[in-house]
Amino acid sequence: MNIDFSGKRALVTGAGKGIGRETVVLLAEYGAEVVAISRTQADLEELAALSGCKVIQADLGVVDEARRAAEAAGQVDFLVNNAGISILQSFFDTTVEAFDTIMAVNVRAALLVSQVSARKMVASGKPGAIVNVSSQSSMRAVQDHTAYCTSKGALDQLTRMMALELGAHDIRVNAVNPTVTLTPMGEMAWSDPAKSGPMLRRIPLKRFARPRDVAEVIAFLLSDQAHMVNGVVLPVDGGFLTT
Repeated sequence: MNIDFSGKRALVTGAGKGIGRETVVLLAEYGAEVVAISRTQADLEELAALSGCKVIQADLGVVDEARRAAEAAGQVDFLVNNAGISILQSFFDTTVEAFDTIMAVNVRAALLVSQVSARKMVASGKPGAIVNVSSQSSMRAVQDHTAYCTSKGALDQLTRMMALELGAHDIRVNAVNPTVTLTPMGEMAWSDPAKSGPMLRRIPLKRFARPRDVAEVIAFLLSDQAHMVNGVVLPVDGGFLTT
């Protein structure tokens, strides 16, 4: 495939590290003008120097900031909702505060940013594409990830609803569902061999994903090569869900 995003404009949330950062770099390599949103200004400055992207600092867990950042991004052809957090707590130990924080960033922010961006896409009369970054944990329970697993299940269903209602405007919406990905958050959560070993044994390819692995699939779903792919929840998991 020859993916060429010249003349296209993309917005990527959660762009400071990991999958988001790699996605910004890859989309820029493919010729897109990219706007990156992150909570951390230092990460944004480093990313701008690396990729030439435009940057917006915002905490997407705050309603007004999420809407402000999406408005400030302006007109885009592509949106990647990658912002996400994880707070490791067992079912009995899951606090209201942690649950609400995770849902606000992992689900509500995707809704709010998508509403603003999709309205601009519709107004432009041009087709668009949105990719939500979910997780294999939307389909499998993971120990001590009660709120996180719940949020990713909700994000999958939000993806389907967006695909259903935005499809009439020629806006495609899909999700990618990675296995453990070696981002800073992934390394923190899976650094203990006693925990990572059993997970690796459940992945037929016997490895965790790299951010680039996920970014490449995101780019495909945004591209014209995927012009009939809509409402898909696509595992990028090395076969984990087959076991």
